[in-house]
Amino acid sequence: MFTGIIESIGNIGSIIRHNEDLSIVVNTNNLDISDVNIGDSIATNGVCLTVSNLLPSGFTADLSLETYKRTTFHSYRIGQEVNLEKAMLPTTRLGGHLVSGHVDGVGEVIEFKRNGRAINIWIMVTTQLKKYLSKKGSITIDGISLTINAIYQNVIKLTIVPHTLANTNIVNIDVNKKVNIEIDMMARYLEKLINVDRYESEKSSTVSTDLLERYGFIS
Repeated sequence: MFTGIIESIGNIGSIIRHNEDLSIVVNTNNLDISDVNIGDSIATNGVCLTVSNLLPSGFTADLSLETYKRTTFHSYRIGQEVNLEKAMLPTTRLGGHLVSGHVDGVGEVIEFKRNGRAINIWIMVTTQLKKYLSKKGSITIDGISLTINAIYQNVIKLTIVPHTLANTNIVNIDVNKKVNIEIDMMARYLEKLINVDRYESEKSSTVSTDLLERYGFIS
């Protein structure tokens, strides 16, 4: 679990491709990983990665095919800057919002403008994700906890304050850039609760009668 408050900007040091997945080496730069153990989680551009090996300059993590396809990692190259956040502790201040590191989809930056010392950014999201978003609600963009200022159809407007610009890789934002999006987890669970009857009906309809009989659900 994370908060969406970025602790450091790292970069991809190496990409090792396997048959169906890949491993990456992440250089953590200023992030203190002296308290990190193998098996711990580190959010990397919003993606919860499990540390498989610790290195003097960072860590190694494995990426499943699901993560590779669902996130922007498929377009990353060596040297790519990534936002880093270690998993939160029970004593951590929740400065952002509860973030799982499970990316729901990819958005695209369609416009950005300076607004004093801040930047306004407009991001296009998919129709599937739009229903989970609300004005003044929380959203995670590349691991950064942000507030939605406005919604226009499939486009959300965000304001990036100077501190966030100075301490995350969002300062390198550009039109057409793809970003990882995680919706507010409360919205995800609320939808499941509201539609629980429909979900149960869909689940039952996909299970064969033979399978139900085999496990004694029907006779």
